[in-house]
Amino acid sequence: MDTQNRPKWHGMLSYTAALLSVGGLAAALIGAVGSGRGLWHFGVGFTILRFAFFASAAGGVLALIGIVAGLARRSGPGKLNLLSFVVALLFSAYLMQLVAAARSVPAIHDVATNLEDLPTFTALSVRADNLENIPDEGRPELARLDPESRWKALHRRAYGDLSTLKVSASVPETTRRTAELARNRGWDIAKVDLESGIVEATATSFFFRFKDDVLVRVRPDPNNHGTSLIDMRSISRVGGSDVGMNAKRIREFLADLQRGGIS
Repeated sequence: MDTQNRPKWHGMLSYTAALLSVGGLAAALIGAVGSGRGLWHFGVGFTILRFAFFASAAGGVLALIGIVAGLARRSGPGKLNLLSFVVALLFSAYLMQLVAAARSVPAIHDVATNLEDLPTFTALSVRADNLENIPDEGRPELARLDPESRWKALHRRAYGDLSTLKVSASVPETTRRTAELARNRGWDIAKVDLESGIVEATATSFFFRFKDDVLVRVRPDPNNHGTSLIDMRSISRVGGSDVGMNAKRIREFLADLQRGGIS
């Protein structure tokens, strides 16, 4: 059947699907960019993102109806319907992946390789409410703990793989390489002390421009001359959960240190 003979409602359906699916994606981008530029609170950006998801998903459903209707009338699925459906599908899949990641980790935002001897920031300030709102996840054994102990319990369960890294290099050389890697990642360097083995920097996310403060501490191994011990800490400045991003940052950074010839 020629596309000109399609029912009027079919065309209306296609345009509505495109408006919702593509418009939802555009709204999400605007919400993220506006939050990143400080035009509104990041909570407003998340609210926009939530409604944008619903709009885009609705557009995807309408587009699918249009595709099925077009195939049933043998007039083809329609390019606009296909575009709307793909946009909605990819956008929804991306957001669902973020939701799944958030649910797979505890709602904490401070992650370190050494909980018994935490690296301490000096050039950058730790947020005032850093350990004030640690969830107990409805577990009585966690509810009985003080906030710091609760945080450590959640941290050990989720990020037990994070530990001090041992490298065969001097403290100054390891610190120099650490600072170089931080700069290559686009982090804003706040402090580099080659002799004390300290690097402090701030990493900024792409869309929402969330800032996470990072500290790398390098110390000589008392049991092995010429070997250094590296600990790392990463703290989100806002929000309760970091969706696992701080742990991911630490894993990738330490892995890159090893791949860079310090091992």
